[in-house]
Amino acid sequence: MSPRLDASHTRTATSTPPPDHLDPIELQDDVRAEPVEPATALDGLPDIPPYDEVAPDDARALSKTLFERLESLEEGTHEYSYVRNTLVELNLALVKFAASRFRSRSEPMEDIIQVGTIGLIKAIDRFELSRGVEFPTFAMPTIIGEIKRFFRDTSWSVRVPRRLQELRLDLAKAGDELAQRLDRAPTVTELAEHLGLSRDEVVEGMAASNAYTASSLDAQPEDDDSEGALADRIGYEDHGLEGIEYVESLKPLIAELPCRDRKILSLRFVAGMTQSEIGDELGISQMHVSRLLSRTLVRLRKGLTVEE
Repeated sequence: MSPRLDASHTRTATSTPPPDHLDPIELQDDVRAEPVEPATALDGLPDIPPYDEVAPDDARALSKTLFERLESLEEGTHEYSYVRNTLVELNLALVKFAASRFRSRSEPMEDIIQVGTIGLIKAIDRFELSRGVEFPTFAMPTIIGEIKRFFRDTSWSVRVPRRLQELRLDLAKAGDELAQRLDRAPTVTELAEHLGLSRDEVVEGMAASNAYTASSLDAQPEDDDSEGALADRIGYEDHGLEGIEYVESLKPLIAELPCRDRKILSLRFVAGMTQSEIGDELGISQMHVSRLLSRTLVRLRKGLTVEE
């Protein structure tokens, strides 16, 4: 251990003049009285240097001493808070080490360290020296678990149930295993058999995976910048939808027409035949076809414009 951590944490007594009601003659050899402060729960603790200067071995040894003292203190007291906060400061290196494993994530490192510190505090509150386990060994799973829980609860673009979040991970793992075994992408049925799930559950999990990340409308495509942003390629006017209301409204009106009139409409507007060809098909003159077609169109147009 560092030499400065071996020294005891004691309070320095201060000289004060004697009270006014005492006669200075009573003080032998002109020695001024030096009152000593009463002992506190913090007496006997080692001096604590700046936290960033404490070596890992010294931090581990000092933490053990602080945990021993923490067990003898009453929760909620000033001394308890001091020792607990000191333990947090001494072991922040564990949080930074755990947070470095998630450096590739999109979240700011400051937020990850903050979440990891919450896990460190939970580990300090649960740690017991009697278990005979080193504190870093005990604390690291709690810190990493808290960080993973943070990503699990906040990284999804759309909040989905925990069950589907876990199913997404299972599907990703199963997909990689089957792809290596089959040398191709697995089917829904193969994934369902591998995980012991139904096809509907697998499809639900695959659909939920789409909620993990979202693309910005202003994002440029990675493969071809010439396509422009996503916002420039969506929201176009579909002209095929313009007449859909009329089509749906015409269906019952056409169903009421005589069979020959429906036949003429089909040959003219579906098959694209001329009036002469329709006349040859039905055995009537082209003029007759024109009159029948005009009458049918007037009837349909009138049916569309009738106010209900």
